[in-house]
Amino acid sequence: MLENNDNSLEENAKEEAQNQIEQETKKAEAAVNEVENVVAENSEKEETQEIPMLDYNGMELDKLVSELKNLLTDNPVQLIKKNADEIKNAFNLKFGKLLSEKKEEFLAEGGNSIDFQFSSPIKTEYNKLLKEYKEKRDRYYKQLDDQLKSNLEKRNTLIEELKSLIENAEPKTMYNDFQKIQEQWKSIGPVPRTRYNDTWKTYHHHVERFYDLLHLNQDFRELDFKHNLEEKLKLIQRAEALNEIEDVNSAFKELQELHRLWKEEVGPVSREFREDVWSKFSNATKKLHDRRHDYYRDLKSKYQDVINEKLAVIEEINGYDFSKNKTHKDWQNSIKDIEALRKKYFDVGKLPYNKSEVVWQKLKIATKKFNTAKNTFYKQEKSSQTDNLKKKMELVELAESLRDSEDWDAATNTMKRIQSDWKKIGHVPRKFSDDIWNRFKTACNHYFDRLNAHRDGVSQEQEAVVVAKKKFLDEFKNNDTLTVDDVKETILKWRELGALPRNARHLDGKFNKEVDAKLTKLNLGREEIEMMKFRNVVENLLAQEDYRKLDNEQFFIRKKITETVREMQQLENNLSFISNATEDNPLVQNVRKGILEFKEQLDVWQLKLDYLKKLDY
Repeated sequence: MLENNDNSLEENAKEEAQNQIEQETKKAEAAVNEVENVVAENSEKEETQEIPMLDYNGMELDKLVSELKNLLTDNPVQLIKKNADEIKNAFNLKFGKLLSEKKEEFLAEGGNSIDFQFSSPIKTEYNKLLKEYKEKRDRYYKQLDDQLKSNLEKRNTLIEELKSLIENAEPKTMYNDFQKIQEQWKSIGPVPRTRYNDTWKTYHHHVERFYDLLHLNQDFRELDFKHNLEEKLKLIQRAEALNEIEDVNSAFKELQELHRLWKEEVGPVSREFREDVWSKFSNATKKLHDRRHDYYRDLKSKYQDVINEKLAVIEEINGYDFSKNKTHKDWQNSIKDIEALRKKYFDVGKLPYNKSEVVWQKLKIATKKFNTAKNTFYKQEKSSQTDNLKKKMELVELAESLRDSEDWDAATNTMKRIQSDWKKIGHVPRKFSDDIWNRFKTACNHYFDRLNAHRDGVSQEQEAVVVAKKKFLDEFKNNDTLTVDDVKETILKWRELGALPRNARHLDGKFNKEVDAKLTKLNLGREEIEMMKFRNVVENLLAQEDYRKLDNEQFFIRKKITETVREMQQLENNLSFISNATEDNPLVQNVRKGILEFKEQLDVWQLKLDYLKKLDY
């Protein structure tokens, strides 16, 4: 019973070993078949040299066109495919972006999408070169196809000659005739890859038939077998050495050449060695084949990491919220955000075309929703701006009609009204903005300059106001016991004395400086002092009806608010660079103090702006 179990175990072991051998044999056959298929595919390709691949993505459109032209001029067309494809991809990407920008501008100006057209001399030149490239390429491949078919016919003819040689063997001449056939076979160029293996197998079959027939001349046969064995052993050594080469792609390319030599250059060996040498060659092929598969599996894994990162960026774009965008500024900020995400997408890394196309289409779909909403906004904005342009042009024409009017009261009231109306009307198309504003401002300034000149005539009453205000100013300077209420009352009395003529308005400036000095000495908060001083200045300008200075004052305050906000942001940004420092760090304390001071200034400027905006002038 025990003996039976031992026999059973031995049988199982033999069967398992046999299965393993069969599996390894199948793997080796699969590896050889893959290499043989690549050799067949390469059989119809001529030897090519590498043309340096430049950074085409970093080139501008005109430079890309120049590079394509140089490729066509300086190189055979069959060598430039990779470079031409890279140039085409880079050009299409850059021109597509330019086309999109031009279309957005067109839509923003009120154009209809169906009417959009854009032409460029660069694009025309590019299309011309691309057409030339395609014509040369098609002509080359047509000639190559004709040559491949001609070579196939020649090889089939030689096979028939070999068959005839075997069937009509002449012992004295057959070996020399056979050598001639072999030399002719080697001299014939490539054939279509779909016929390569079949043609070679047929030829090789008849070569082996010839050698089997060659027993009539044993010396010739043994000499050839010996030479072929030596050559095939050399090929095996070279194949085994390829596994030591670090660059697996370079090694695989060399392996293809060894297989070609095995099939094309080296004849058969004697039957006793045939299976052994082929087995060694197949095993060497399998080892390199397995290395190559491992390499591409790792590469595929890396590509998947790039794909995952790109998909994550696409999700960010899909999730980007632009639903609250109401103004041009909102959309400009969103455009910058989307462009930053697109840059992030491209910075992740490149992918082969067959892997990148699906991801690229997803990116286009993700950005299309944003671009559609953006284009809709600017189309509506353009329509609104066109209406605003019409309204402002009416005000321009009215201002120009009144610029030389001498109906001072009616014209002044109208001028004040249209200046107020102008501020309430929104933006107009940028290309008209400066022109209509300059016309409007020129007309208004011309009128108010004339109005001020009209009022500059100094009457006896105005002389009395000058004398009274000088005396009042001297008394105010010498009084150092004033309270806040006293200063406020003094300001009211100053206005009640009347408006100064233009040539004496410097007295208002002196009075304002004295008011500033008095308030500074009082126990008041900075904000309260600033606003009292500011209201005093504004009331004087209103009394003088100097609306231009009031407008200038508002412009100045808006500018100061912008500058103060920028300064605060800069300090806050500086603070982020020293985030590791403790709060008692002198540098941190100094920065925080600066931020607080700017905030206090900003509050005062905002109060002043709010005060001006409430005035009806």
